[in-house]
Amino acid sequence: MYVVATAGHVDHGKSTLVRELTGQDPDRLEEERRRGLSIQLGYCWTRLPGLGEVAFVDVPGHERFITTTLAGVGPVPAVMLVVAADDPWMPQAAEHLAALDGLGVEHALLVVTRSDLADPLPALARARAELARTSLHAARAVVVSGRTGEGLDTLRTELAALLRAVPPADPEADVRLWVDRRFHVRGTGTVVTGTLPAGTIRCGDTLLSDDRRVRVRGIECLGRPVTSAVGVSRVALALAGKAPDELERGSVLVTQGAFEACAVVDVRLIGEARLPERPVLHVGAAALTVHARPLSRDFARLALERSLPLRIGDRAVLRDPGSRRLWGVQVLDPAPPRLRRRGAAASRAVELERADGSLGAELERRGLVQRALLRRLGTTGAVPPDAVQVGPWLVSGAHARALSAELARFVQEAGTPQRPGVPVAQVARVLGLPDEALVAALVRPPLRVDRGMVEPVEADLPTRLRRALDAIRDDLLARPFAAPDADRLDELGLNRADLGALAHAGHLLRLADGILLLPHADDHAAHLLAGLPQPFTVSQARSLLGSSRRVVLPLLAHLDRTGRTVRLPDDRRRVRG
Repeated sequence: MYVVATAGHVDHGKSTLVRELTGQDPDRLEEERRRGLSIQLGYCWTRLPGLGEVAFVDVPGHERFITTTLAGVGPVPAVMLVVAADDPWMPQAAEHLAALDGLGVEHALLVVTRSDLADPLPALARARAELARTSLHAARAVVVSGRTGEGLDTLRTELAALLRAVPPADPEADVRLWVDRRFHVRGTGTVVTGTLPAGTIRCGDTLLSDDRRVRVRGIECLGRPVTSAVGVSRVALALAGKAPDELERGSVLVTQGAFEACAVVDVRLIGEARLPERPVLHVGAAALTVHARPLSRDFARLALERSLPLRIGDRAVLRDPGSRRLWGVQVLDPAPPRLRRRGAAASRAVELERADGSLGAELERRGLVQRALLRRLGTTGAVPPDAVQVGPWLVSGAHARALSAELARFVQEAGTPQRPGVPVAQVARVLGLPDEALVAALVRPPLRVDRGMVEPVEADLPTRLRRALDAIRDDLLARPFAAPDADRLDELGLNRADLGALAHAGHLLRLADGILLLPHADDHAAHLLAGLPQPFTVSQARSLLGSSRRVVLPLLAHLDRTGRTVRLPDDRRRVRG
């Protein structure tokens, strides 16, 4: 399906044109027919030869209904801008054109109507001059008469050519449906409508509306029930159960977990005038007041009165209700950093000059970020080759190098000869890392992570401790589970503090006060004990390991604590697994 919206001044023939093209009346309300103008959005459809089904969103042209107009135009990829041959260039035509330009609309058709009432050439020339300064500058033009039918065949041909040039939407994209109508149907329940720009909605899908789950019970496209709808298309969704009261025009239904709810966004401004403090933001079918803080002439920060699922590259319109002036908006950062110091706004504007929406650029700006957040923000491209990836986290190459240098300085300053290592948790806290797993990825030689400590690969021990450690190692290599007794430790000149430092640095495994083995002796013991008939007694373990109860009892207690053995009620044990 293709979707096209109308735009143009009130009473210039937009609805008449849609009626002639589709054979349907877009004006549904009695008041619209009585007054001869559109008040609400109208929807009609037809088939164009060689193209297929085309849906039309007919918008009001009166200045009082500009919010409704922008709700209809916002999500639609192609537009017919309608001007009348028997009228001069009118204010609402200018306002609609400014909005289309702000939204970055490029796929458009200029249609001059009422050619039977006046020479269309002056109106055509003026309209082309106005379009030449906008994103619609390449729009082709058609002259028609809705009353006589002159030019309608040409219009259908040009419209088909226009819609073929619109890039196809991605059916696998995340769903973001801006709701432009909500109503109740007896026997069906709550129904919402909107233009689906991309993605696929299926019956039974669960979408989110302001963090509340909404299940799709039924789908209609162009008046027909379907089991799924693929963007771009006009859809009506029947919702299961009681729909949230807050779900109305301007609400949005999205794929669960695919978008970030944004209350503050940094944007590029397209427009020359000074931005007011409290403009109205029109995005999709939503309209809400925002607080605007200029960062420079071309950039601003917008604080929204309610969160919206925005992505990098989204286009929107800011409107001053007083002067009716419009600005185009391009979203650059839907999750910007706080501005904490003097001059931060100007620095932020310089950063935004380089923003291109790529994953690499966003990672470089943020330094450390979760990959899922970058996806929700709409970044594109691959992870840079020098980036560090740890679980859900990404660290830019530059930030990783800076963190590694800071880590090395901290370990050097915090370590002592007796305790050269620093706990991983402490390193993560000092570096401000959100996950301790990042520490290991940032450690560089001559540092290493061992047993929860960041330490030098060859920790510099005092000569006295080094000689004593070498002697203990020689003893334990001969008899791995014969921990040195108190007399042997006194002979080596080791006091309680020395033993604690050697154990804390990972040179020895301390099972209890004064009971020390080589690192990983517990792993070796568990492997050996697994060869015994299960369950086994303390006496059997002592015989197998060639040690005493003084060592075996704390060793077995250590294996119990670490989950490698299970102590039974009769004091026997079995190796887990």
